[in-house]
Parts: sequence; C-alpha cells; structure tokens
Amino acid sequence: MAEEAIRTDIQSEQPLEDTVVKVFRNAKVVKGGRRMSFSALVVVGDRNGTVGYGYGKANEVPPAVEKAVKDAKKNLHRIPVVDETIPHAVVGRSRATQVTLLPASPGTGVIAGSSVRPVLEYAGVRNVLTKINGSRSAKNVVKAVMNGLLELRDKETVESQRGVEIEVEKRW
Repeated sequence: MAEEAIRTDIQSEQPLEDTVVKVFRNAKVVKGGRRMSFSALVVVGDRNGTVGYGYGKANEVPPAVEKAVKDAKKNLHRIPVVDETIPHAVVGRSRATQVTLLPASPGTGVIAGSSVRPVLEYAGVRNVLTKINGSRSAKNVVKAVMNGLLELRDKETVESQRGVEIEVEKRW
C-alpha cells in the first residue's frame, strides 16, 4: 500500500520522459520462413532524481516499446543527486558487467557509453564519469547502472542510519 502511494506521488511531481535504449530483433525459423519478434529496452525518468527501466516483447516494435514503457513506470526508483552529480563513487554489477560511477566537478557532463547515458540523464545526473568493465550487453549495462544508483546514499540518510553527524569536505 505504501509503495503505491510513493509511485503515484513520484508520477504526479513531474511528467515522465522515456527513451528507447535498444531494440532487439529475434528470428525464429519456421516452415514458411522466418518469424520475427522484437523486444525493447526503455528508460523512463523525470530528470530530477526518479528513474526506472523496463523490458517488453511483442511481434512488432511499437507494441514492444509500449510494454517496456509500462514496465519501466512500474519500476521507478528515487536516486540521491547532490549538486547535479552522485554523492560518492560506486560500482554497480549485473552478471558479467561491472559499471564504475564516479562523481565529477560541475561542467564535466555525462562521460558515459550509449547504454549508460540515458539512465544517468533521466535520473537527473549531469556531471559523472563512468567506466564499463566486462560485458557491454545493453541489458546488463542498464541493470548494472541501476544497481549502482540504488546503492547510493546521501549524507542525511547515512546520518540517520548511523545516528551521528558527518562532516563532508567540498572537493571542488
């Protein structure tokens, strides 16, 4: 019940934007020839700390994208963004993929590959450095980035969990 309230609250703040990260084509060989099917990987976010990804399959591309957008809206997450970058360095993992996310100074921009960039941009991160190690499969990269973003903690969260005051030095 509480999660439903959070989702509706997140969706009502700002309109969600979506982008197709990759469309996959599958061919099944049958007696009459090749039967094509498609799947789509989509990222949805409000560019203000809320992001999610979805995956959908269908016999044509537009329905696959629609299903993926619907799936992504069900899986929205809140990401801590501090001064348009991430609060600390983190490593996200998914299967054979490892993505390193490093905070960057203002004006750096999003230094990232084609699968990492939409996730970070729709999350509202504008200055970050990234590096992909291992597999560069789009599905695994998006999952690894989301895994890394979900491990982020801002100063207030850490203070409340530990019950202490933390002093943070400005890096730039």
